[in-house]
Amino acid sequence: MQNIYDNARKFLYRNARPLDMARFQFHFEGGSHDAVMNALAAYQNEDGGFGHALEPDSWNPNSSPIQTWTATEILREIGYADAGHPIIQGMLRYLASGKNFDGNLWYNVIPSNNDYPHAPWWRTDSGSACNSDYNPTACLAGFILRHAERGNALFKLGWRVAGEACAAYLSGGLLGDMHTSACYVRLIEYVEEAGITDAFDLASIKKKLREQVRRGITQDTSQWETGYICRPSHFMMSARSPFYEDNKDVSDYECGFIAKTQLDDGSWPIPWSWTAYPAEWAVSKNWWKGNGALLNLLYLRGMDQL
Repeated sequence: MQNIYDNARKFLYRNARPLDMARFQFHFEGGSHDAVMNALAAYQNEDGGFGHALEPDSWNPNSSPIQTWTATEILREIGYADAGHPIIQGMLRYLASGKNFDGNLWYNVIPSNNDYPHAPWWRTDSGSACNSDYNPTACLAGFILRHAERGNALFKLGWRVAGEACAAYLSGGLLGDMHTSACYVRLIEYVEEAGITDAFDLASIKKKLREQVRRGITQDTSQWETGYICRPSHFMMSARSPFYEDNKDVSDYECGFIAKTQLDDGSWPIPWSWTAYPAEWAVSKNWWKGNGALLNLLYLRGMDQL
């Protein structure tokens, strides 16, 4: 695996965004939290939310829940949880503002996405159904419970929305969308970290999530090289994950899949595209490759293969 690491490292140094380089250096070269936070701050707006293609498929500079969710994932990745940091305080301010929020759900897509280069799934229209589920609301509610001041108005809002999300999940069937499923996984992690487990039926949710993850992973590995599929790394990045034992064979298979599909330049293929803005997509594709290279290395390390 050393050759895989070396080639991915070269690709990152040649192509990655400063943010993704800071993330790589943090994980593998003794880099600092501060370097990642400083790079992340470049994507944050005055209202505390995130935009500016932090999520590379939407070049909207305006704050949106999805772009802000992307920031929460980076904070988790580097294990940063100081609620007093200006970046986190800004995010909480954005979530408390009511922007892009209908009282129950934060919007998955926002109208101003249409005004900038974007993938088709980030476009919205009057008939859009994208704002009707808990992606990214479940995760954002968990972020609030983890970081907001206990008992303040925002915390109470997060508590209500998280409770509604859990009730909706337990009352329905298994989710058909892997992204929404991952948001529920993250919500439960946040609830446990916040130490408020008595408020939610975690045992029932965890039981259902185990089946959710098992069903959500594309078990037919013959599809992996040609389609947009769900790999174990969508839900777990370590053999210490509570989902690992139920999915051990396919999780171990992903390590070999990563090894055999690395391209000559050290990156990996991106299994999606958007055609309306070819020049911008060429840039975004390279951004995604940098992110993907880092996540593949983290997965291999988490599976004790690196």
